[in-house]
Amino acid sequence: MACPAAGRGLGTGVADTRIIPANDDDMKEAVRGAAGLLAQGEVVALPTETVYGLAADAFNADAVARVFAAKERPSFDPLIVHVSSKEELKEVAEVPAEIEPVLNKLIAAFWPGPLTFVLPKTSAVPDLVTSGLPTVAVRQSSNRIFRAIGRELGRPIAAPSANRFGRISPTAAGAVLKELEGRIPLVVDGGACRDGLESTIIRIEPGDKRPEIRILRPGPVTKKELQNFGRVKVEKKRLIDVPEGAEAPGQLASHYAPVTPLLLFDKAEDFRPEPGKRYGLMSYKGDPKAGYLERHEWALVESLSPGSGKLPEAAVRLFHVMRVLDEAGLDAIVAEPVSETGLGQAIMDRLRRAAVA
Repeated sequence: MACPAAGRGLGTGVADTRIIPANDDDMKEAVRGAAGLLAQGEVVALPTETVYGLAADAFNADAVARVFAAKERPSFDPLIVHVSSKEELKEVAEVPAEIEPVLNKLIAAFWPGPLTFVLPKTSAVPDLVTSGLPTVAVRQSSNRIFRAIGRELGRPIAAPSANRFGRISPTAAGAVLKELEGRIPLVVDGGACRDGLESTIIRIEPGDKRPEIRILRPGPVTKKELQNFGRVKVEKKRLIDVPEGAEAPGQLASHYAPVTPLLLFDKAEDFRPEPGKRYGLMSYKGDPKAGYLERHEWALVESLSPGSGKLPEAAVRLFHVMRVLDEAGLDAIVAEPVSETGLGQAIMDRLRRAAVA
């Protein structure tokens, strides 16, 4: 299936993209302005705690089509719907009785926050939002600006990342402008995103003794945290730009990718530079002991967590550092792997998919 046609009236014919701040002094103006545009069927880039999202009224199919057009996103890749409260969840999802107890526990523990549930959808959700699937991916953001705009609108908001399809996710308003300037009318600037990685997506299934929690996309809520609520299984299946088998947003094999080729190796010795090419290094913490710094005379080195090697800091900086290296005029970017524990699993998920293309 192709993405909806781009053009005037579908979010790509904007003469100028405005950016407005949403600090304490300008909060009310930003909320009213963004909610007003959303109510008119427009699309607006909004901050969340994970990455910036390209928002539309989730119940307005024409508005959702503008999201797909502005991003050049294929229609087989479903969107996440954001609700402003647990009560609003009932408008978009029907919760099976057999998983309701564990769902309520997970909501109490992680909402508002970066945890997305895949649940049976209600008839109010347009098929375009879910790519024709009978399920909807839904979460409640903890970002106060996003939540205030949702309350002002009074309707759920569909919002994938505010970038062109397959590109680096934006964690600051300036990065949104680089991706979508002239394609959308407004960016609400809420500063840098707190987590820097897209939400964890899970599906809950009943079990004989404990429910099974399937992680469809790793993110800020880790496997270890989820193990307190059931048996956890991490899905390994990836899609290769085809619709068959998609269960949730963000499952394509190639995603989050810079224009500059990104190379990922299991160990430093596997990297063999080609003569005359300029390489940049995305280092974990800039530690020579990892073997990458001394492997080559790098044109540019950027570290995810300089010196300390803290995974939360690396997660926050991942897309920013990737974008800096992508804009440096390099022939290729070499990414140093991180430990696949906790948040490291989500970081490596993004690096592997950025390196596929």
